[in-house]
Amino acid sequence: MQLGTIDRSPPPFFRQGPTALTKLTFGAAFAVFLMVADTKFKLTQPLRAVVATALHPVQRALLVPAQLWDAASDYAGGMQRAQANESSARRELARQAERSARVEQLLIENMRLRALLELRPSVTVRSQVAEVLYDAPDPFSRKVIVDRGTTQGVALGSPVISEAGVLGQVTRVYPLSSEVTLLTDKDAAIPVLNVRSQARSAAYGSGGSVGLELRFMAGNADVLVGDILVTSGIDGVYPAGIAVAKVLSVERKADSGFARILLTPAAAADGMRHVLLVEPVGLQLPPKPEVLPTLDEAKAAGKKGGRK
Repeated sequence: MQLGTIDRSPPPFFRQGPTALTKLTFGAAFAVFLMVADTKFKLTQPLRAVVATALHPVQRALLVPAQLWDAASDYAGGMQRAQANESSARRELARQAERSARVEQLLIENMRLRALLELRPSVTVRSQVAEVLYDAPDPFSRKVIVDRGTTQGVALGSPVISEAGVLGQVTRVYPLSSEVTLLTDKDAAIPVLNVRSQARSAAYGSGGSVGLELRFMAGNADVLVGDILVTSGIDGVYPAGIAVAKVLSVERKADSGFARILLTPAAAADGMRHVLLVEPVGLQLPPKPEVLPTLDEAKAAGKKGGRK
């Protein structure tokens, strides 16, 4: 007998139960019923809670190797970053110590020279810390409001500086707040001194994307890209030597007698939270002596008095 002709189906005695299609239909219907019942009546929610509670320790145990690996990686990376930061901080501390020693020496020499030349001591700058509250509501200006006013002794025209340099000047004072006009405002101006060439000039705010610019500078002016500009101190407002800006670009045109010099402010006002309000230097200077009349003016005044 050939194997292909053997009947492999079970005998009728062993054929019991529903058919496979019936089982599939019943299983699908029961699954749909459970899903609908779970959605509407939350029948399996307690079962899920019990299963989740029972599996939680197992899940935690399985996560331990991964957590240990992550912790070890973070520790190794943190150690490397900490060592790099420590080395950088030590180098910066050494540079700061060297600079501090030179500054201290220069201060001593300055005091000796002033005593030798019988000059008066330098003006002591008084200041106070203020917090920036919000920007001024005028969208066409660059102004901020700080939380110090006349009650705290803020004077009109007080310079406003940060750790990076000059930010602006107090232009309006209220009892509990003050309005500060930033250097980048279109109406702002500040006298500056070029550290390299020691040439004085004035920086003006542009009010646009360009921060500051030097106006009315001759085409052959000794100004180079990268020059540092600081306050000159001759206006009686800003203390001398505070960083103002850095020369960004210098455009010299043959058909124009002036050069277009663009500057980058040393202190960025965006994101600034705390500032320093400095008392104007002019308030600490001695009063100006009265101008005595000249001999010709005295004679002319005498003649007028005699005629009367």
